[in-house]
Amino acid sequence: MILTVTLNTALDITYRVRSLRPHTSHRVSEVTERPGGKGVNVARVLAALGHEVTVTGFTGGATGRVVQERLASVPGVVDALVPITGATRRTIAVVDDRSGDTTQLNEPGPTVTPAEWSAFQEAYEALLPTASAVALCGSLPPGVPVGAYAGLVRTARSAGIPVLLDTSGEPLRRGVAARPDLIKPNTDELAELTGSHDPVRATQDARRRGAGAVVASLGAEGLLAAAPEGRWRAAPPSSLHGNPTGAGDSAVAGLLSALVEHLPWPDRLTRAVALSAATVSAPVAGEFDRRVYEELLGRVTVTSEASAA
Repeated sequence: MILTVTLNTALDITYRVRSLRPHTSHRVSEVTERPGGKGVNVARVLAALGHEVTVTGFTGGATGRVVQERLASVPGVVDALVPITGATRRTIAVVDDRSGDTTQLNEPGPTVTPAEWSAFQEAYEALLPTASAVALCGSLPPGVPVGAYAGLVRTARSAGIPVLLDTSGEPLRRGVAARPDLIKPNTDELAELTGSHDPVRATQDARRRGAGAVVASLGAEGLLAAAPEGRWRAAPPSSLHGNPTGAGDSAVAGLLSALVEHLPWPDRLTRAVALSAATVSAPVAGEFDRRVYEELLGRVTVTSEASAA
């Protein structure tokens, strides 16, 4: 079982409009709702790849009940969310059909009490013995300590379970110091962590700060990976137009699934890039176009660079 942690779960709502223009009214042509938050998106993709997945984190209020109802209909995903009194947040994606661009609105999330945080930590520790890997994903809701991910990384490592961390800002900085097996920042998050805008130098610096391996998202250019075994770049054959929401989460699912399958790094990166690109082609956040994914598996370019050790 792969365990994904989403401390700031969400109900992802996608609106489609013909053309998004400020200061005007819009007629929405289509509305979709999905259980969301980064770790939930990761879990959905992992399940679609055939892995058993358990989702934990927080859920609360009417929105939280909708998230759990929708999650129950996702094959292969087990709900282990911890209840809280606050209401789960919503995220709104507005897709402009004419340009293909997406505008994202993210609510901050509910305030988590110290007792609720303690309850989550107990639930997390109880789930670890059956986990083959852990993904810690997304932002922290109000009330959760800024060093929360660092503690969760240490707990997983103490149990001998590989852990992937995908967050940003101070939670990432503190989490890296706890020595996660893998982090997956984008270039802005990596620059904020290291102070360097050169991705090659920044990935090496992130490893010196404690990350076992670093896979940096380069947007449409693919991924840059630095690991003890070496350094690689992986790129799709061409840029794809569509909704990029959830593309990074699909890359995390690709990396995590390949890790538990013990695939070599070039195959891990190929899967991650293909899934990410196939997610851009899908109409709804947190989904991927399987036809595009399978087609891209044979077309992703992976090149080896100098050793990152």
